[in-house]
Amino acid sequence: MSVLEKLYGGTPLKQLNINELNCLCEEIREKIITVACQNGGHLSSNLGSVELTVAIHYVFDIPMDKLIFDVGHQSYTHKILTDRLSGFDNIRKSNGLSGFPDPMESKADAFLVGHAGTSISAGLGYCYSRDSLNEDYFVIDVVGDASFFNGENLEAITSSKKKPNKFLVIFNDNGMSISKNNNGLYKLVSKVTIRKSYTRFNSFLQRTIGKIFIGKFLKSIKRSLKRGLSVNSFMDSLGLKYVGKFDGHDLKTLIKILTDIKNFEEPTLLHVQTKKGKGHEDAENDSSRFHGVSKNLEISDNYFSSGISAILEKQIEKTPEIVAITAGMKDGVGLTSFAENHPNSFVDVGIQEEHAVTLSAGMAISGTKPIVFIYSTFLQRGYDQIVHDVCMQNLPVVFMIDRAGLVGADGKTHQGVFDLSYLTHLPNVTVLAPKNLAELEKMLSFALSKNSPVAIRYPNGKICDNYSDFTSDNFEEFEVLHGDLNADNVLLAVGPRAIEICDKIKSKTKKSIAIVNARTIKPLDSKTLDKILGKNIITIEENSKIGGFGSCVLGYYSNKGVLANVSVVGVNDEFVHVGTIEEQLAKNGITPDEIIKLLR
Repeated sequence: MSVLEKLYGGTPLKQLNINELNCLCEEIREKIITVACQNGGHLSSNLGSVELTVAIHYVFDIPMDKLIFDVGHQSYTHKILTDRLSGFDNIRKSNGLSGFPDPMESKADAFLVGHAGTSISAGLGYCYSRDSLNEDYFVIDVVGDASFFNGENLEAITSSKKKPNKFLVIFNDNGMSISKNNNGLYKLVSKVTIRKSYTRFNSFLQRTIGKIFIGKFLKSIKRSLKRGLSVNSFMDSLGLKYVGKFDGHDLKTLIKILTDIKNFEEPTLLHVQTKKGKGHEDAENDSSRFHGVSKNLEISDNYFSSGISAILEKQIEKTPEIVAITAGMKDGVGLTSFAENHPNSFVDVGIQEEHAVTLSAGMAISGTKPIVFIYSTFLQRGYDQIVHDVCMQNLPVVFMIDRAGLVGADGKTHQGVFDLSYLTHLPNVTVLAPKNLAELEKMLSFALSKNSPVAIRYPNGKICDNYSDFTSDNFEEFEVLHGDLNADNVLLAVGPRAIEICDKIKSKTKKSIAIVNARTIKPLDSKTLDKILGKNIITIEENSKIGGFGSCVLGYYSNKGVLANVSVVGVNDEFVHVGTIEEQLAKNGITPDEIIKLLR
């Protein structure tokens, strides 16, 4: 019988011996790799956090004690240990487990986590309620993949010198965010030497010396020595007892240290060092590449991001002032090759999206030409900076918004279905949506020629490009791809997936239709909208219906005081859960069959 079978057969985790616990870790790793092969998912981060998660569950009492992951893509072991092994084969599938912690899925998940930097604020919130309500439990934050240095976490940890008892922040240090971690504060913290005797020495002082005069004297010496270690004094000033750093794969030591911390109950920062991708040779050697994988551990085929470096290579020959900026997503947004060839024209700020946006504003106002490459869901985090620092000053920053639209198995925390809504109402910004790489390349040149902000949004995954020969250079106008504007039905499609759906409609019906590439979301193409007034207009987009492209079209006709027949097809007013992109499109009625019902 395997240890996992023994565990699920009723044997409590806390009754397993150290050999069984080590075997359990290997079985969990094997299970994670097997399921990642079947379903895809986040591999490297989960493999690197197995022993740490097992040790936490062994020492603490989950879910009575609250465990919050930061970021959530290191939570697979936690799911397996909390009665979800039977459903683990369906993780990231429709009606299956989420790839991230979610309280709606299990009471063992203390907080919904998809974006980095939220755990310390949430953990302190838990502590406040606990102490106010006279409850008694530990709060444990596991902060990994460089999210410790995200701005929100730093705000939380520096907000007050006094921290609550029974509050533990575990810095899971693997030297990476998704790509290599270049954060300056991280480099300071990572220099601390391994000191396994720290808690043992601290315990000895409290047991044997206590508060007598000599004890106070020796403790003052100890404090003076600690001030020489900058990290210790820094953390002490923030109200956290620094403990570390320890081997995050040494289960026996982890259990001993966590037990000591639990007994002392002081607010603590535990620093552990782990290997991202541990137990899978390829993932260990290239943890960035294996951070997120598709089925059979293959790297996702993303049409747009795969062509970004080549486009920038051409552009920098014409515009040497350009600077590509990303927030810890160099590989994901397709900048790996460009960064290697042009290191002086590339900046990775780590998981600090707000900084990325204002950094680009500072560059733009002082003469360079910044291009911010970022996922739609992460650009949300820099919204105030877009409003205040970029648009209000009307600065020429280009936002290249990857993963715009539905994203499939990453689920509700990562859907890119709000960017049109949160961008189009901002003054000064131009918002564009290319149908293919050829159009994106021309749009980027157009954006760099403007002296104002421009956002270019495009989806992930494979794209069917049936219109490579169609690309006029006037990006303030829509583009007719099929039929003409005299057709009874005019389909205004935003982005390549919407255009592909329109192509399928064309093959399924003989009704009179025109397919229009609605590539300029702001400003709207008023000339075309005026021409098609009186037609049956259907807008199709992978964005929330509220505030999206269709809403803008309706608003245009309303402001003119004219009656127009417009049907808006888009994402419903609810968060989109795990599933394939096809399933998510179908659930929101963004399919050929549903749209055909709207045709005259």
